[in-house]
Amino acid sequence: MNESAEFSADHVNLNGCGLTSLPPSLRRCNKAHVFSLYDNQLTEIPDWLWDWANLETLNLSANQLTHLSADLRRLTALRMLDLGHNRLDMLPDVFSGFTHLKFLYLSNNRLTALPNSMRHLSVLTYLNIADNGFTALPNWLCELKNLQEVRAYNNALKSLPDHLGQLTNLRELHMMKNALTMLPASLGECSQLEQLMLQSNQIACLPDSIGELAALTELDLRFNQLSQLPEALGQLQHLRSLDLRANALTSIPDSLASLPNLRKLDLRWNRMTALPAVFRQLEERGCLIYT
Repeated sequence: MNESAEFSADHVNLNGCGLTSLPPSLRRCNKAHVFSLYDNQLTEIPDWLWDWANLETLNLSANQLTHLSADLRRLTALRMLDLGHNRLDMLPDVFSGFTHLKFLYLSNNRLTALPNSMRHLSVLTYLNIADNGFTALPNWLCELKNLQEVRAYNNALKSLPDHLGQLTNLRELHMMKNALTMLPASLGECSQLEQLMLQSNQIACLPDSIGELAALTELDLRFNQLSQLPEALGQLQHLRSLDLRANALTSIPDSLASLPNLRKLDLRWNRMTALPAVFRQLEERGCLIYT
C-alpha cells in the first residue's frame, strides 16, 4: 500500500493505491463508518466486507467491477454509496432495507435498468445515473418524494415518467444528451425546481405547465428542435438564465418581457430574421442577450 492510504478506527481511505485485491488484514477495520476505495483496479469485493455493519459511506468508484454480490443487502446503515465509473451492467435487487441511504452514485457504468427494490429508498435525496444506457426511467422513481437532485444525462432516454410532478422536493434535474422529444405536463408540479438542464435532446415543444415552475432560476434548452415557445415562460419570475441556442426559433413570446430577474438570454443559432421588441425591454433591465 502506498502513502495515500489512511486508517483510523472510523475511517479507511485507500484511494488511488493501485489495488487489484484487498489485503485480508483489513478485516480488523470492521467497525469503520467510512471506507473509500476510489480509483483502484478492483474486479471484485471480498465477502468479508459485507459484514461491516457500521458502514455509512462506501466508495467503490473508478474500479473495474462487473458485478456486486447480493450480500450488499447487509450494509443497511449506508447513507452514501458510490458505484460510479465501473463496468456494471446490472445491480442486485437488494435495496429494500436501505432506509438511511441519501446519496447514490451509479454514473459511468453499463446499466440499462434499476432494480425494483430501489423504490423503497424513501430518504434518497441524490441520484446519479448519468453515462449509462437507460432508454426509460421506472415509473416508481416518482415515489421517491425526498429526491432533490437527479442526474441522468448522456443516456438514451426517450421520455420522462408521466407523474414526474410528484417529486415536489426536486431542485435540480439534469437530462442533457438524451433523446427526449417532449416533457410531461406534470413537470409544472415540481414546485421547488431551480435548475432544469435539457441540452442536446430532440424536444420540439414545451408544455404550458412549465410556467408553473415558480422557483426555476436556470433553464437550458440549447440544441433541441424548438420552433416556438409557450407564453407561459413569462411566468417564471425567478428565472435568471434562459439558454435557447441552436433551435429553430423564428420569434420569442412577448411575455418574456415580464421576467424581472432574467440576466442572460441566449438565442444564437436560431432562425430569427428580426430583433423582437422584447429585447429592448429586457436590455433596459440589465439582461445580456446573445443573438
